[in-house]
Amino acid sequence: MTEHLNRLTPRQIVFELDQYIIGQNDAKRNVAIALRNRWRRMNSPEDIQKEIIPNNILMIGATGVGKTEIARRLAKIADAPFVKVEASKFTEVGYVGRDVESMVRDLVEQAVGMVRTQKKEDVKIKAEQAVEDIILDALIPPVHGAGIKVRTENVQDDNTMPEDDGELNQRTRERFREKIRNGELDSRKIEIEVQQNQAPNVGMIGGAMDDVSMMNIQEMIGNMMPKRGKKRKVTVGEAKKLLLDEEASKLIDMDEVKLEAIQKAENLGIIFIDEIDKVASSRSGGGGGPDVSREGVQRDLLPIVEGSAVNTKHGVINTDHILFIAAGAFHVAKPSDLIPELQGRFPIRVELNSLTESDFYQILKTPKNALTKQYEAMMEAEGVELVFEDGALKEMARIAFEVNSEVENIGARRLQTVMSLLLNDFMFDIPDVIGPDSHIAVTAEMVSEKLSHLIKNRDLSQYIL
Repeated sequence: MTEHLNRLTPRQIVFELDQYIIGQNDAKRNVAIALRNRWRRMNSPEDIQKEIIPNNILMIGATGVGKTEIARRLAKIADAPFVKVEASKFTEVGYVGRDVESMVRDLVEQAVGMVRTQKKEDVKIKAEQAVEDIILDALIPPVHGAGIKVRTENVQDDNTMPEDDGELNQRTRERFREKIRNGELDSRKIEIEVQQNQAPNVGMIGGAMDDVSMMNIQEMIGNMMPKRGKKRKVTVGEAKKLLLDEEASKLIDMDEVKLEAIQKAENLGIIFIDEIDKVASSRSGGGGGPDVSREGVQRDLLPIVEGSAVNTKHGVINTDHILFIAAGAFHVAKPSDLIPELQGRFPIRVELNSLTESDFYQILKTPKNALTKQYEAMMEAEGVELVFEDGALKEMARIAFEVNSEVENIGARRLQTVMSLLLNDFMFDIPDVIGPDSHIAVTAEMVSEKLSHLIKNRDLSQYIL
């Protein structure tokens, strides 16, 4: 589990984040240190490992400046299970809404999925061989024993002749195994049997039941129901896809997967709690109204962030070493409006900067997943070459920054509005009017002409995402 983290030094982590996120160096440095500290803890003496708690991070910044993207990319770099939740979706226990423990259960589900996928990849070769055997049995049934006359007209191979020898069957199967591997028989129709999930959806009438109990009941009933196979007539190519997952699942030990997933979630899991400012209550007002519920949510979050044992359908998970990253704009409330106990559980505070015109230009030009590169790829799929001149990128950045300044600042998401308005006509005309092998050059003049009304029109409500 720690080999991958060993290669990720703080500088390397920041370098990886720089490939996708412009600016926000302070936030990148802090999350890089937090991630490296996990490796340091797991390689510390055993008697002190449990005492080293993660330094949870509170990110403060307007929408669209990169808070979520930093946390999401960090999890991807670390190959860690990641869950994003909105604090405003939670409600105090007893009210209608999501239970705060559900975010931990979601994290475990993510971890189980990741470990299961990895285990299936490990047994992929064996699973492929098992799938080949099933397909071969459908094409050429095996012959048990010798002295049985084998007819091969049904396989349409001119090189085979009927023989009174079971070895011919085996040789034919091996030749057809090669054909299956090479995809030569992908269009051939065969009949296979696939497993059907017989687990019913269970609902309860009467008193409320928590998520874990409901999941356990559904799983128990599902295990009691007999598994039935359904015969389907499909092509060999489709059969490969249908059977591969089924055969790989038979080769992995789900108890081992669950155990490993719990450990992965406990030691590497990252939970990103967005809109934490929405549950902060102003301390200047009275003690009634919705503030009571907001403070209740904070108090429900506290034991999870502090470290507690949470029941999931895969087992009990301890949240002591999960990294929690909270974020909020804090336009109305302040971080100090959170209850003191919760403030203490987010000791690292990072303020993210609002994006400048220069940042917008870099966002359009530099990241691996830049919007310009996304549109270039989409048009390339149609056979159309799209090119952005440098002046056009600067003009788009200027317009996006100006609109954010005059209306509502939605950060980098404003670039999606600008790019969509700029290229929508082209996207509509391809491929009917603008055919393959065409070339579109986006210039500064084109940007000014198509988007000038954005600046002139002060009532921009129709363009706000």
